[in-house]
Amino acid sequence: MKLHASGEDYLESVLVLQKELGMVRSVDVARHMEVSKPSVCHAVATLRDGGFLTMDEDHFLHLTDVGREVAEKIYERHCFFTERLIALGVNPETAETDACRIEHVISAESFEHLKKSFKNNNQEVVPSDE
Repeated sequence: MKLHASGEDYLESVLVLQKELGMVRSVDVARHMEVSKPSVCHAVATLRDGGFLTMDEDHFLHLTDVGREVAEKIYERHCFFTERLIALGVNPETAETDACRIEHVISAESFEHLKKSFKNNNQEVVPSDE
């Protein structure tokens, strides 16, 4: 099943919330993403059918191995781009928003080369003088 950006965002949110709260319910995701509970219920059903997450008898959400892999990949990209943009002097709120867009459209190849470039060159980002 091919995931769209919104599906990746839901998986990323479950991962982040699991790190923060331990156990996650749909209502937690709705609050975190600032979306309606029916939207989360629809997304959860789609992601569950796709094998990306499960829901236990107490209605807690759990990422499957595949779901966790996707969520961690998206979260890594999100953090990478957010940190780099903030270091360049971008307002943190704008950096978060832009990183969320970039994380979904960049190819795996390009992202790996960017990471490698920053790591190999131990590059520090120099903020602009705007």
